[in-house]
Amino acid sequence: MAITKGAKKAVRTSERKRVYNLRRTTAMRDVVKSVRKTATGGDVASAKALLPKAYAAIDKAAKRGVIKANTAARKKSRLVAAIKRVEKGA
Repeated sequence: MAITKGAKKAVRTSERKRVYNLRRTTAMRDVVKSVRKTATGGDVASAKALLPKAYAAIDKAAKRGVIKANTAARKKSRLVAAIKRVEKGA
C-alpha cells in the first residue's frame, strides 16, 4: 500500500490510466474481431466497410501509447491480408 502523499497520487493516476487504456484496448479488439468474423463468414463487402473503423481504433490506441506503432501497423496489415485471402478464395 502507498504510504507517502506522492505515492498515493501515483496510484490514483495509474488507476485512471489503466481504465482508459483498457477501454481503448477493448474497443480495438472488438472492432478487429468483428472485421475478422465478417471476413471469414464470406461477407467481404461489409468487412471492407468495417475496415476504416478498425484502422481508427488501432491508430487511436497507437497514438495514446496503448500499443506500439509497429504493432498497429502489423495489425492493420494482417486485417487487410485476411480480407484479401477470403476475397481471393471466394
